[in-house]
Amino acid sequence: MQKDNRIALVGFGEAAMAFTKGWLDGDELLLRAFDIKTQDSDNCIASAKLEDFVHHQVEGVESLADALKGASVVFSLVTADQAHAAARAVTPHIEKGCLFLDCNSCAPGTKRRSAKCIEGAGGRYVDVAVMSPVYPKLHKTPLLISGPHTQAAKKVLEMLQMDVKIMAGNIGGASSVKMVRSIMMKGLEALFAECVLAGRQAGVDEEVMASLDVTYPGFNFKDRAAYSFERMTAHGKRRSEEMKEVALTIEELGLPNDMAQATVNWQSRIGNLGMTVGKDNYQSRADELLARFNKNTEKMETEE
Repeated sequence: MQKDNRIALVGFGEAAMAFTKGWLDGDELLLRAFDIKTQDSDNCIASAKLEDFVHHQVEGVESLADALKGASVVFSLVTADQAHAAARAVTPHIEKGCLFLDCNSCAPGTKRRSAKCIEGAGGRYVDVAVMSPVYPKLHKTPLLISGPHTQAAKKVLEMLQMDVKIMAGNIGGASSVKMVRSIMMKGLEALFAECVLAGRQAGVDEEVMASLDVTYPGFNFKDRAAYSFERMTAHGKRRSEEMKEVALTIEELGLPNDMAQATVNWQSRIGNLGMTVGKDNYQSRADELLARFNKNTEKMETEE
């Protein structure tokens, strides 16, 4: 039997933890979560995820079946490359009429394939686009939703005090906005990386930044560069997977996706360094990245 306040979370990473933190200040909810990391062979990874459940006052369960039992709402909050697999895995366990809120950053085509799975199992699929970083706004992060069940989803999301807007049209509409927007947003980060690192290596970065500020007054290129380095080191690995979905979106539209593919490379390159950058200025952060790049190059040359 479904309960209106019973919510299942599939995936318990940054977004799920941010939403939960915001919800806990409001009405009492019954929150269950399943995350595949709890099944990791590395006990440290599994234990850390179990601690996340406890810290956020969420009932962590051992299987998807346990998480979805009796749930009227499911939030899918996994990585972009696992979104469709998660939808497929949910289908044997989802309650009839349950709202499945696919909040993952995926191409419209991926969302439509996932919707077919969920709808075929008796669930109600909703295309959800998370339109900004989840911090600091937590559960009030802007959401855009599309598909045939948006009115029902809007009612639930507003009950949770979330900031939601409906985009008219079919499944894939909300995701199209997110994907196309990401060409610019994540692409800018990649451009900053290539431009600033090259400028720093050549010893001309200050002149370049000053020139850009004259051309685009008020953009604050130095601050933007520092912020971009922080975002890419912290989230580049995940963002590279999201940008693969962006590249797929562009391909589905019959257009060349060269810029998106290049952004995949830069996000992955920096994200896979596993670094946490220090001082809050672009020069220090650029120097840290260059030092790591040079170290990795020397290591590769030595191994050869």
